[in-house]
Amino acid sequence: MRCPYCGSFDDKVLESRQLANGESIRRRRECLSCGQRFTSFERIEEKQFMVVKRDGRRQPFDIKKIAKGIERALEKRPISTDLKDQILNEIEDEAYTVGKAGREISTAQLGEIVLKRLNSLDKVAYIRFASVYRKFNNLEEFIEEVKKISL
Repeated sequence: MRCPYCGSFDDKVLESRQLANGESIRRRRECLSCGQRFTSFERIEEKQFMVVKRDGRRQPFDIKKIAKGIERALEKRPISTDLKDQILNEIEDEAYTVGKAGREISTAQLGEIVLKRLNSLDKVAYIRFASVYRKFNNLEEFIEEVKKISL
């Protein structure tokens, strides 16, 4: 660490303390050249978790977007807010697990995770979400999807 007073790189750490729930460390230092004391801060710089769109663009993962889609799919359905929150947490956890290695997940993978959770929760919500996500082109595709979950 370079001394802000004399520019020397020789110093010793006198004291270290964790700040903000362990997200950063405050270090009290003393320059061995000029004897001045100064404070430095360290924090981990994490790479943001990204979603890869169908056209190749990347956007930061935002659970609020998924929550909005699920909220629409579950509109007027007998599902409690606690259960919705639980499903959202499960989706977020699975998304981070699937995309762990590259810190990114495709919208296709994310959509399938959501569909899997909705299918086990509410068939009507599943069909609502699938109709938007899968972009059915005609009635036959829609009927085919309904037949799949009816079996």
